[in-house]
Amino acid sequence: MEITFLGTGAAWGLPELGCQCLVCRTMRERGEERTRTCLLLRGKETLLLDCGPDARRQLLDRLGQPPDAILLTHAHGDHFLGLDDLVAFRRIQDREAWRPIPTYATAETWTRVEQVFGYLVGNLLEKRLVQVGHPLEGIDTRVIPFSTDHGPMATGSVGYVVEEETHRGKILFLYTSDFKDLPQDPPLDGALHCLVIQSHWLHEPEVNRPKHMSFQRALGFVERWRPQQVYLVHLSEEYAVEGDPHPRGLKGTPSKDPLRDPRTGSSYPNPLCHQDWQDVVTRIAQDLAIPQRPVVAHDGLTVRVNPSAYF
Repeated sequence: MEITFLGTGAAWGLPELGCQCLVCRTMRERGEERTRTCLLLRGKETLLLDCGPDARRQLLDRLGQPPDAILLTHAHGDHFLGLDDLVAFRRIQDREAWRPIPTYATAETWTRVEQVFGYLVGNLLEKRLVQVGHPLEGIDTRVIPFSTDHGPMATGSVGYVVEEETHRGKILFLYTSDFKDLPQDPPLDGALHCLVIQSHWLHEPEVNRPKHMSFQRALGFVERWRPQQVYLVHLSEEYAVEGDPHPRGLKGTPSKDPLRDPRTGSSYPNPLCHQDWQDVVTRIAQDLAIPQRPVVAHDGLTVRVNPSAYF
């Protein structure tokens, strides 16, 4: 199984439009960018997990034909507003050869998608309903959706467990998408090889207004599921940074009870750029004796997931 992180940023991308905060300024100076989070999985089939407004840029030169299926997690714009860009695939194929792309989502998510893109259903997209806990029908890859809690503005949100049989054994991959809590654990039939989990903040904020997951709280899920590989996505700059002279409005949320360095008692610093993120996450994992070394994904990162000895 091959995973390409098409985008790794939050709803407005990074650096944010017009923002002069220290994080956005630092990222601009370093030439860094995070587009809206979505993934491309390649195994026996090619699956597109979410399709945000950066889809054209993200898929250019990476996908020369339609994906075998689209898996939508919820109905927030950064996860589905790029669907119209996929019309390009229909335009370059013979009319007789074209088949709508199987597109999976819950009934709640489809309600919103059809309000915006009703004209795509039946010609670009083949509407297929997701049932939590039941493998998706109509594709060869075994994919099982599970419920996530992303707040009242994202009812029907789901994550996905993807299973793939190889000659070396079964691969288990889990994508949480956006969430604050889980009604119940995902259906994991065996050892989890790869976890892609949201990490909107480093530290849990005082007020989790957008109902997202922090790295601080994500560590509990890493400990519970014990994946071999961990990748962090959906990173934001919605946190206070010491010495930042620019007001952040809604984005300057202070931390609730930040993770602290066991040697000094000081809280780990909020990151300003990709390398800061990776450095502090690695340091926390080492200090807490976490066997996994989480990788902070960046746009365009491609990794392979293979069965291996489970620790």
